[in-house]
Amino acid sequence: MMKFRFRRQGHDPQREKIKQDLFAFNKTVEHGFPNQPSSLAFDPKLRIMAIGTKSGAVKIYGAPGVEFTGLHRDTATVTQIHFLPGQGRLLSLLDDNTLHLWEIYQKDGYSHLEETRSFILPGRPGFDSTNSPPSITRVTVILLLSTCDVACLGTEGGGVYFLELPGLTHLEDKSLYQDEILQSVPEDYKCGKALGPVESLQEHPQDPAKILIGFSRGLMVLWNKNAREVEHLFLGNQQLESVSWERSGRTVVSSHSDGGYAVWSVTEGSPKTIQPVTSTVPYGPFPCKAINKIVWQTCESGGHFIIFSGGMPRASYGDRHCVTILHGQTLVTLDFTSRVIDFFTVYNTEVEDEFDNPTALVALVEEELVVIDLQTPGWPTIPAPYLAPLHSSAITCSYHISNVPLKLWERIISAGEQQSPRVSSGNWPISGGRNLAQTPTQRGLLLTGHEDGTVRFWDASGVSLKPLYKLGTAHIFQTDCEHDSLNQSGDEEWPPFRKVGCFDPYSDDPRLGIQKIALCKYTAKMVVAGTAGQVLVMELNDEKSEHTINVAVMDLLQDREGFTWKGHDRLTPKNGSLSFAQGFQPTALVQCMPPGAVTATTLHSEWNLVAFGTSHGFGLYDYYRRNPILARCTLHPNDSLAMEGPLSRVKSLKKSLRQSFRRIRKSRVSGKKRVNATSPSSKVQEANAQLAEQAGPHEVEMTPVQRRIEPRSADDSLSGVVRCLCFADTFLRDAAHHGPTMWAGTNSGSVFAYALEVPSQEKFSERSVEAVLGKEIQLMHRAPVVSVAVLDGRGNPLPEPYEVSRDLAKAPDMQGSHSVLIASEEQFKVFTLPRVNAKTKFKLTAHEGCRVRKVALVNFASVACEDYAENCLACLTNLGDIHVFTVPGLRPQVHYDCVRKEDISGIASCVFTKHGQGFYLISPSEFERFSLSTRNITEPLCVLDLNRAHDTTCLGNCNFTAMPKQSQANGTHVLQGSEANHSPASTDRTPDEHQASFSPTPVDSPNNSIDTPLDTTGEITAEEVKDYLGPPEEVEKNLRNMTEDEARSLGILIK
Repeated sequence: MMKFRFRRQGHDPQREKIKQDLFAFNKTVEHGFPNQPSSLAFDPKLRIMAIGTKSGAVKIYGAPGVEFTGLHRDTATVTQIHFLPGQGRLLSLLDDNTLHLWEIYQKDGYSHLEETRSFILPGRPGFDSTNSPPSITRVTVILLLSTCDVACLGTEGGGVYFLELPGLTHLEDKSLYQDEILQSVPEDYKCGKALGPVESLQEHPQDPAKILIGFSRGLMVLWNKNAREVEHLFLGNQQLESVSWERSGRTVVSSHSDGGYAVWSVTEGSPKTIQPVTSTVPYGPFPCKAINKIVWQTCESGGHFIIFSGGMPRASYGDRHCVTILHGQTLVTLDFTSRVIDFFTVYNTEVEDEFDNPTALVALVEEELVVIDLQTPGWPTIPAPYLAPLHSSAITCSYHISNVPLKLWERIISAGEQQSPRVSSGNWPISGGRNLAQTPTQRGLLLTGHEDGTVRFWDASGVSLKPLYKLGTAHIFQTDCEHDSLNQSGDEEWPPFRKVGCFDPYSDDPRLGIQKIALCKYTAKMVVAGTAGQVLVMELNDEKSEHTINVAVMDLLQDREGFTWKGHDRLTPKNGSLSFAQGFQPTALVQCMPPGAVTATTLHSEWNLVAFGTSHGFGLYDYYRRNPILARCTLHPNDSLAMEGPLSRVKSLKKSLRQSFRRIRKSRVSGKKRVNATSPSSKVQEANAQLAEQAGPHEVEMTPVQRRIEPRSADDSLSGVVRCLCFADTFLRDAAHHGPTMWAGTNSGSVFAYALEVPSQEKFSERSVEAVLGKEIQLMHRAPVVSVAVLDGRGNPLPEPYEVSRDLAKAPDMQGSHSVLIASEEQFKVFTLPRVNAKTKFKLTAHEGCRVRKVALVNFASVACEDYAENCLACLTNLGDIHVFTVPGLRPQVHYDCVRKEDISGIASCVFTKHGQGFYLISPSEFERFSLSTRNITEPLCVLDLNRAHDTTCLGNCNFTAMPKQSQANGTHVLQGSEANHSPASTDRTPDEHQASFSPTPVDSPNNSIDTPLDTTGEITAEEVKDYLGPPEEVEKNLRNMTEDEARSLGILIK
């Protein structure tokens, strides 16, 4: 007879309502610079900009906070995008030759972006489509006429086709083919050669009936589409790249593949022009690369602007990415660090005005957007309020701070303004739309550590991620690649290069990379730790300073024999006094030896302590007295791999060989244990499996089948890596006295708890901090410890340093029993303190088949009741799922799919905020922002004021409910359980129902998330706990049981 263990009835309507008011998953906005941009467009009437990408995304930007994102159904490169000026409509061309019409429309008071129509150009009538190449109708260039009712499509076959807008209807009777053009071309010019693809289509600035058609061979034709006749021919012989009109329509400028441009005069009465007025190769006489795009614009102050991309001398500067500005006798070559995609100018588009008077140049390059002020002398750059390149140096870590105090916020902004004083007087030119989102109630700070040793501070309070301040650490050390002199150019250099943009992917030294960051928002103390074991303690200073950095070296091996470091050397700090600008300035440098990458760090500014860990051990440092307190080695005797460092060439080979031999050994052992498939016991197992797969009664929730988790070997490589550190004021010695403690968790499932003797603030300078090992906990399966957090008597996380003393948080409950929450890669466990008895747990790997990657304690506020909130544990797994559990009960609440499981870098980069939001990298240059909270959401809420003369209604299906932002190609969103059937917030409830929902509930109710032992996660396994602070006889017993080697090295305890 089969026995089932039944779970307690878990579905409680009252609890479900509370969950709906607390939890809701939304991907809200993408911060940063679009990955792999491929096209650019600007609407001069609405003053909005669009960027298309290689992944098929369309992103529209206006004033800060005005953002729209769309994604084509097919993942194809957006090769061109064009606005229908003033209408809020956008035409996109993909590399599969399909055209798509996008529309911004208004619903429920906000504007939304949606694709409404698509179109693909058919083959030419009368031609056999099976024999003719498909490239004949491949679109190469698009022109939207000023009337916005027709789009002209130039093709590779040399034909021009016309589409009615906005319906995307093919106007077959207006199609223009190359043979019709050739009838007007002189015989001596034809020479039996084809004209080539259409490279440019430009409308006459004074006569909308005329179109200038430029062919690849060099011929330019002024075509009257109403009379269907050629009015003028420009018989160019150089391969054509781009064409631009002068505003009056009397001059045409063309750019060519030889790096030159030509100016042509449009004369009345003459049917053709054989030679240009002027022709020049600006960077000649040696062979130059093609000028891909050229713009001619007039200026009221005299002269004209000629702006073009490319044209660099092929041999000397063929690898440079440049845009040149020529105005009168002034020529500047803007030098970018990545490929130029496209550019446009912001100028006067009113028809009745005589001059263009350009005010700004907007250049889109592969890795950033740069805006040049053309009105201010010197043409300085205009700082961007968004679209900053997060990856100007590769991001190596992230850190978020919520509720930043106003004083610290202003000091950081002031330091940032001193770094880059504003030179340009021009305003941000992309200013369309209105941001309707409420001003953020709290200030959020996102810190990113980078490969070049910098830490960048970002304003993450709203939709736009704005750069505030950049902290550099490279100048503190002696590096091998100090090449400032190489960047200094002579006054007579030609071309006159000017470096613009901030994208710089090259790092002077990989050891400079930032690995961990910690910041105290109340004292402005910060810890920055790097790849070569450097730990910098910093303090915010509002003035410039010149001082010497105190250096302390801490040996984490503690004279352990048999280990030789084979990795990189430590960074050598510069000697003597160093000067530092306003901002965060280092006061102390702790150098870990061996110089392995720092894997964990934490800061307690009230106790003046910094803790840090590497793959070899962890240390404790008193930065007030500049005194090392503790160094503990966590290496296992077989941890030789930890001594090779992250930059070792033999690491991956050794690891792969070791893993291969282990797999062979396991397969042999398991092969011996296999039973015969025809044996009776095997048949019984098959029958049991079939019964287990059959669905049981729907109203009964059974205990899920648990996966068997094999304990990990104690000699696994890198078992000594310190994964997490934390400080806590709790009960470690006994239940009557609490005090400062430090906790460290390692890759081998060990947790070390130290009791700290911290002097009072008056005696900081007299007495030093002391650390005594209190307890060692060894988790049974030796799974890596991801996080350790101490909970007070009410089950709430302990407040941050200075929060209670400054009346910013409630004092923790020191009357009830404290507990410690230990999160490993496989399960969560809560232990009582100080006895360290297992209380509750949840086996995530056994139940869900996944492993923990990131965890955080999060405060979820209710959207229905302002005074109600719950502290929960948010967890991101290696499958990209997010789970939320109650604390300390560890009851599962909601489960969402967030990141693709294949996106390893996205999962590794995830960071949670304290109020239910999070960030993760969807590309090297973009953060995806998401929200787990119904109440705390940061998303674009904006509106565009449109002027649609043709049609004021939505062309597509506008009768859809506003939904969370569509999941991108690198993220998914699946509602699970009751979330799929309920709206995020329950708005149809009465005040009495709200009050009932949040009224106190019995402790044994499923609605209650207070500490109750779970009967759903299996038996609680006994962990090995060593207590060094218990009664004397127990301590002596522990010490007698330790071997001589363990006593000397204080190694981890192995069961």
